[in-house]
Amino acid sequence: MKTAIALSAAALLGMAPHDVLKDLNLGDPLPLPDHRMLDVSGQEKSLKELAGRNGLLVIFTCNTCPFVVGTEDSEGWEGRYPGLGVLARQHGVGMALVNSNEAKRTAGDGYEDMRKRYEEKGYNHYYLLDQGHRVADAFAARTTPHVFLFDKDLKLVYKGAVDDRVEKAADVKQPFLRNAIVNLAEGRAIDPAVTRNIGCSIKRVEHTH
Repeated sequence: MKTAIALSAAALLGMAPHDVLKDLNLGDPLPLPDHRMLDVSGQEKSLKELAGRNGLLVIFTCNTCPFVVGTEDSEGWEGRYPGLGVLARQHGVGMALVNSNEAKRTAGDGYEDMRKRYEEKGYNHYYLLDQGHRVADAFAARTTPHVFLFDKDLKLVYKGAVDDRVEKAADVKQPFLRNAIVNLAEGRAIDPAVTRNIGCSIKRVEHTH
């Protein structure tokens, strides 16, 4: 509990209001499907081309948030990404991680940092650089992590959290995202289809007009 409170406090510390963001609702289409982003492989990819036959999983993440990378008292969610990648692939769902932390490109969330983390952590999916947090803005993604799952028609069917226990995977009681992937692939209703995303705020920069 103490860890959760400390992490929540850390998340709130960099939280900035982004009232202009328009939330995605269930049934909404995949935003910016053809917008290309640089993957850690050196290739540019669009989200649309990464979709599998049953849909697409997009997780906004980073290299620096304790909710992702963990702390002394918490595993963080990052260690569950490879397993989710395997599960998604088994169920015909494409998977992409997106790093939108534009304000931290020189503080751990730059392209080379992403490439290094991809190798170190055994990621088995795409890891894309969202320049100027354009994609995060289109999704109204607010935290790291923030999860969005789309069906075969690229319509939103689940958004929110990975599961109910950031501290320890073994203690998870409600594997929201894993259930959503399986139910999507097997044609069953996803319930809950919306959960509360918890994490650090995405570190945006102010745009000048």
